[in-house]
Amino acid sequence: MKKPLCILVLADTHDRLPSNVLILAKGADEIWHLGDVCAEKIVDELRAIGPPVTVVRGNCDSNNAWPPVVDLARGGLKLRLQHIPPGRPPENVDVVLHGHTHVPRNERRSGVLFLNPGCVTRPNRGAAPSVAWLEISADGTLTWTPKSLR
Repeated sequence: MKKPLCILVLADTHDRLPSNVLILAKGADEIWHLGDVCAEKIVDELRAIGPPVTVVRGNCDSNNAWPPVVDLARGGLKLRLQHIPPGRPPENVDVVLHGHTHVPRNERRSGVLFLNPGCVTRPNRGAAPSVAWLEISADGTLTWTPKSLR
């Protein structure tokens, strides 16, 4: 049986990347940053770890080379990465991964799963600083595991 794809998902680093995130990232097959990176050197630090890095542009990012939305397929699932969550579930997407709110989220709306790893540096509403692990098996089984950075 094939090992699930392990993706480290993070958002809202806002110029700072704690060393414990870099340590966590070493176990990833891929790294997805959901925007508000701010300091581009953070992407360089993540890329230096080795796994492929996908970045979307947040409302505080100025790098226009980063797309505002990235659509991916993994394990038969259609995934959309974007910084600001859409107002309503998009069509033809199984999972929306977003940042912006600085609050973790795992919510299904109209058949679409909305996931937010929380905020690395400035969480909201009493949440701890966090990232998340997304595991996707070959058959599309998805496991979402938030990780506190405290």
